[in-house]
Amino acid sequence: MRVRFWGVRGSVPTPGPTTLAYGGNTSCIEVRSGDQIIILDAGTGLRLLGKELLREFGDQPLDLTLLLTHTHWDHIQGLPFFLPVYRPQNRLRILGFEGARHGLENVLTEQMESPFFPIGLRDVPANVRIEELAEMGFTLGGVEVQACRAQHPGVCVGYRLSVAGGSVAFFPDNELRNSDAGSAGQTGAISSAGRMDSAKAALCEFLDGVDVLIMDTQYTREEYQAHVGWGHGCLDEVVALALEARAKKLFLFHHDPDHSDATITKMVEHARSLVRPGTQALEIDAAREGMILEVGKKED
Repeated sequence: MRVRFWGVRGSVPTPGPTTLAYGGNTSCIEVRSGDQIIILDAGTGLRLLGKELLREFGDQPLDLTLLLTHTHWDHIQGLPFFLPVYRPQNRLRILGFEGARHGLENVLTEQMESPFFPIGLRDVPANVRIEELAEMGFTLGGVEVQACRAQHPGVCVGYRLSVAGGSVAFFPDNELRNSDAGSAGQTGAISSAGRMDSAKAALCEFLDGVDVLIMDTQYTREEYQAHVGWGHGCLDEVVALALEARAKKLFLFHHDPDHSDATITKMVEHARSLVRPGTQALEIDAAREGMILEVGKKED
């Protein structure tokens, strides 16, 4: 699999001089395996991906699959600006789970209805098909896809994509919290610390041995104390999970809109300091726009 980051920011796009190194577009990742082009989330990074696909393929028909983790704005707001859907020869299959109790298709089409947008999703020239998933496991060509519930307000999942040579897990919005962290706030994704511990154990099992883990690390430990129950990750807890799950590489993701490039770099340095020398090898970096990963690449 080849993985490319197109949007790595959380909550809201943050263009400007302090976000040039890591990027300011919201959640979007491209995964290619064989003839499969799989897109993870449709944040504002999707606009850039669409432009690149048209540059690469020109007028050739595109058959694309979009996997949505959930339907919060920063994960769907790039869809109206995705140029391939304005070409009749293209097909886009959108897969996700229940859209915040209103139905996935309703959520996606309503954001493009008047007065929010001039062109409706049902009116674009491409063949766009929206499917609400019922199963937590399925295949896309030669890629095995597994879904797991994430701890985030509303209906939210993460995905694990696997091929013979490797695996990638994507959890852009997820909160990890031990039972000694206190009860969740009013907007908390979960009301019981015991249930949170159970969810964490299940997630650890789901991620076991993953080659690349891309996970929500929005807050430092100090910041997290004021955001318990908001549904986002604490850096220290995510590193601990990655170690427990025996992940090989961890990429910090869903960068806080108020975090500058310098802040994110310091978070990477701190995360690496949490891996004790001589113990399990865990590579840690922060996701940045344009970064390309080769997962399970075969030796020549």
